[in-house]
Order: sequence, then C-alpha cells, then structure tokens
Amino acid sequence: MPVAGYELTHLQMLEAEAIHIFREVAAEFERPALLFSGGKDSIVMLRVAEKAFWPAKLPFPLLHIDTGHNFDEVLEFRDRRAAELGARLVVGSVQAAIDAGELTEDTRPGASRNQLQTPVLLDSITDNRFDAVFGGARRDEEKARAKERVYSFRDEFGQWDPKNQRPELWSLYNGRHRPGEHIRVFPLSNWTELDIWRYIAQERLEIPSIYYAHSRETFERDGMLLAVTPLTQPRAGEAVVPRQVRYRTVGDITCTGAVESTAATVDEVIAEVAATRITERGATRADDRVSEAAMEDRKREGYF
Repeated sequence: MPVAGYELTHLQMLEAEAIHIFREVAAEFERPALLFSGGKDSIVMLRVAEKAFWPAKLPFPLLHIDTGHNFDEVLEFRDRRAAELGARLVVGSVQAAIDAGELTEDTRPGASRNQLQTPVLLDSITDNRFDAVFGGARRDEEKARAKERVYSFRDEFGQWDPKNQRPELWSLYNGRHRPGEHIRVFPLSNWTELDIWRYIAQERLEIPSIYYAHSRETFERDGMLLAVTPLTQPRAGEAVVPRQVRYRTVGDITCTGAVESTAATVDEVIAEVAATRITERGATRADDRVSEAAMEDRKREGYF
C-alpha cells in the first residue's frame, strides 16, 4: 500500500531550521546568551529555544541592553517572562554607564540613546565571557541585515565586516573563533514579519499590549508618529492629536514611531502586515533614517 507523505508547513520548516541552529550553538559554544528585549521577535526566538531544549531549562541566560528609555509595558513583560522560565536575566544598563562617566549622552533635541547600546553590549559580552549571542534580527527588516549570515563573526573589538563572512552551504555553520572574539547567531534570519505574527498566532504567544491598537496622544515628526511622553515632547508647530495606533517594533521611545491602526487582535494584525509594503523598521525607526547606511555603520561598530 502507498505510504502517505509527510510534509512540513512553511512555519514548521522555519521552526525546524531555528531549532537546529539553537542546538548547534549549544553543542559548539561554551557560554552562549540570548538577546531578549521583550519585543515580538525575541519572544518568538525564546519560544523556539524553549522547544529546542524541552523539557530541560534553557542552557543559557537572557541578555538585554536597556537604554533606560524603553516602554514600561515591554520591560514588565521582559521581567515576567524571564521569571516564568526561571531563566537568568542579565541586563546591561546604558543609564548606569552614563552615571559612571563611561558614556556621554547626546542631549541635543531629537537625540536618542540607541548608539550608546553598542559599547554597553560589548562590555556585557566581555564581562560575562559570552562566546555566542543569539539575536532576533531578520533579513527582511533592513538591507544591512539582509547581508548577514546566520553565524555572524565578530572580531576582538566586536566589529562586523560585511566583506569577511563565512560561507554557509548546506546549512553548515562555522563557529570557529579565538579568545576575545564571538559569534552573533540569528536563528530567525529567514523569517519575515508576517511569519513572526503567524507564529505568534499558531503558538498563542502573549506579547506586550502596545503591539495592538490602542489610543495615544501623538504628534507627527519627520513622517513618523511619536507618542507624547516625558522623553518625547512636541515642538512648536507639532500638533498633539489622540490617535488609534500600535507599534510594529519596539525599542528606545525617543526613536520608535507608531502606526495608525485599528488592529486589536492577532488575526487583524496579520491582515494588516500582509497588506503593507514597508518594513517595520523603514516605517517606524528614526535611527535608521540618519543615512542610507545607518544600520550597516552601527553593525560595523558592534550593534545588534
């Protein structure tokens, strides 16, 4: 009798690839860590990591670089999720580095602390001797991230050279590195924003409420909608308007914009994302608009 074929769905294939990557890193490296901000991509990445090692606990800690200007809803979720998993949460604080005189904050109008995350990240990696760091970056987000390999080699200064990357034929990954060097690992490289949301729906994952439509006082600046907060205040001529908005990506409040939306459920967000033609970073992240190569320049210096 003919045997029925076994065929994976698109999401199952992506999940299987990511699980393989997690297990490869756990077997190959001594001190990996998973970047977990409480954002949607890191939530999905954490869920896949759970599946990769279930029923054991995660064999690595969670790492977050906190600018001190993050959304309260996201930080609350980060802490609660780490506690639920019984995972060790390592937080690198930009504010603490500023207070200690290690970093100088740009206090000019419109400045953000986003670039200050890089030295704090590199210090956190060095202090904890992490030799591999999982990140939730996806190739569809931004053109510099589209250049990344799954295993992204970083030298002893934490720098990335887009012209010096290792081949990854047949999903074979080269994690060789010397003391002081490390590898950034991106298990979700081949996922899209739509894949992320479909996986959230499939797994019934909880995410911070700001990803869904809600009412906020907002103002428009440089084509972006910013929320009125103690850190983001309207300038002369910028009208404050209450709007129904949601966030497609979350980060530093000072450079993360919202989008007008009525999508209040996962299914409604999926329909909205399926129709859009602008990536979430292109639509809502001011730090990517500094120049054509803004993201690549930051990545060369050691950014996520």
